[in-house]
Amino acid sequence: MRRRTNTFLICAGIAAALAGCAPMGDAPARDEATATRVDAIFADYASEAGPGCSMGVIQDGRLIHATGYGTANLDHGIPNGPATIFRTGSVSKQFTAGAIALLAVRGDLELDAPVQRYIPEFPDYPDPPTVRHLVHHTSGVRDYILLMSLAGNRSEDFYTNQEVLDAINRQRELNFEPGAEYLYSNAGYFLLGEIVARVSGQSLREFAESEFFGPLGMTHTHFHDDHNEIVPNRAIGYAPTDDGFRINVTTLDMVGDGGVFTSVEEWVAWDRNLTEGTVGGPEWVALMHERGVLNSGDTIPYAFGISHGEHRGLATVGHTGSWVGYRAAMSRYPEAGYSFVAFCNRSAIAPATLIASTAEIYLEDRMEPVEGEEAEVAEVEAPAEATGDADSPDVPDLDIPNRAHYAGSFYSPELDTTYRIVAEGDDGLTLLVGRLDPAALMAESEGVLTSERGMFFRFSELADDRYQAMMVDAGRVQNLRFARVEG
Repeated sequence: MRRRTNTFLICAGIAAALAGCAPMGDAPARDEATATRVDAIFADYASEAGPGCSMGVIQDGRLIHATGYGTANLDHGIPNGPATIFRTGSVSKQFTAGAIALLAVRGDLELDAPVQRYIPEFPDYPDPPTVRHLVHHTSGVRDYILLMSLAGNRSEDFYTNQEVLDAINRQRELNFEPGAEYLYSNAGYFLLGEIVARVSGQSLREFAESEFFGPLGMTHTHFHDDHNEIVPNRAIGYAPTDDGFRINVTTLDMVGDGGVFTSVEEWVAWDRNLTEGTVGGPEWVALMHERGVLNSGDTIPYAFGISHGEHRGLATVGHTGSWVGYRAAMSRYPEAGYSFVAFCNRSAIAPATLIASTAEIYLEDRMEPVEGEEAEVAEVEAPAEATGDADSPDVPDLDIPNRAHYAGSFYSPELDTTYRIVAEGDDGLTLLVGRLDPAALMAESEGVLTSERGMFFRFSELADDRYQAMMVDAGRVQNLRFARVEG
């Protein structure tokens, strides 16, 4: 049996006034044909036996269609609906960037100031990244989620905000010269949240509540900076298993790069603010949509926590989010006056694809015909967020004839962690790090190893038949230096 909780227009009383919706009595007649086509897109996630999504369609700042699919809480059989509260992952970044933009518009913060002006303990790099670099992911600052994983933390392990800040501040090298490249970094947005707190004197949660969520009437939206806090009407995150689902949530309290809890109903007010600037004004709206520019002069799609794209001839602005058992996506079509949003509580869902298909239903008469392969919406994907692991490399698994060259312990002061490389069997090498499971190492060439976790190890300084140094690359973290130690 499928479960779909549908309201064509979700509005009532005070919530209607705050969300900018028409009262139920003013709702247009339900378009059954359109609703049926949307249902077909989400059909795989509509069963009451599994988690699913809530989705919404916004036209000119009004919620015209909102539906819940699947179950928010499998323990109690509570369905997903437009008022269900979801963790939104990196979709949250636009709120953090919005806070930075608001402080900049008010003159309280300088976007082109070095990060160290606001966080004095931040490393003193020769070419210092600026606040603007953090916003556009052009800072070169290494991703903290991956740093914590590389330091031996499992996805279920707990660590504090201070430990994350300490890890970022231990780094002595950037991935690249600030402004030279675009590389998505959760550390950048964690630091932006810290900058908001230090400039405003309020936590990011308090600032967002007083400056955005309160004035916009988003009474059930917040930065979730306490994982033990009770949240009424919350969807639980789940991951699929061979015989069903398991709860997949986090004990971490970091916000800035993520952490906003909200609903489809409440999203409408934020979507409208991105056009009207009720909070922030026209200057804030323009700044939010301002794309980053590289040192080369090339303009990148990424703006302030949102990314410009294109879908079958229509300009889009959107973002995706993925963290533990939650997935989220929002996409705005400014020229057409439509926005689409989906929040999901199952890790094996691609909501960006779902809302792109939904947009094609509503905007098919304005879109260019599909030629060849199906068009894709240009959104921001952050595949490494949920685990901290990079994609596994496709490299040859060569014999390692000189295993003694590699075996031993290597220490990184930037991670404050020791890696042990152990000879296993007749020709294998195994990596041991913290509380992580052992990982097999494979040879790409002499002096270069890879692991099943997507890490590359480059060894140097061969002395006494043993490499004395190695450098590790792992996606959003490059050039981590290790030196051989005893033990």
